[in-house]
Amino acid sequence: MELKTELTEQEREAWVREQYQTATKFLANKGLVTDSVTVEASRYIAPLVAIWKLKTIDGSWYWVICGDLPTDSIDLNMAENAKEAIRHFSMKWQLQAENILKNEEATAEQSSYAKLLVGRAEGLYQLVNQEQLWA
Repeated sequence: MELKTELTEQEREAWVREQYQTATKFLANKGLVTDSVTVEASRYIAPLVAIWKLKTIDGSWYWVICGDLPTDSIDLNMAENAKEAIRHFSMKWQLQAENILKNEEATAEQSSYAKLLVGRAEGLYQLVNQEQLWA
């Protein structure tokens, strides 16, 4: 993932709001209602990726990733911080893609999605290794 054009502050704020709504809607579609967000632990690189630390009304915590990639979530205990959550999604997507591509009955659409996952997983891995982003 490489940084695209620079956004204005207003565009960046709008993008962040949109990604927060995407993340909470994603959880809602799983039957999980968001109670709060831990802004200090959440990270975003507009317009590429946002990783949110969200608490649901049942007291559960999740990392939710969204942006210019598939929206996904993991239980909070799977990663201690945003950087490790992104690393986890990268590995998870590589494995998902590998399983899809190994499946001889995979449709063209599934194979295309697997290739998207591989590309996004590789981009996330590159972000994790850019130490200046995590200082």
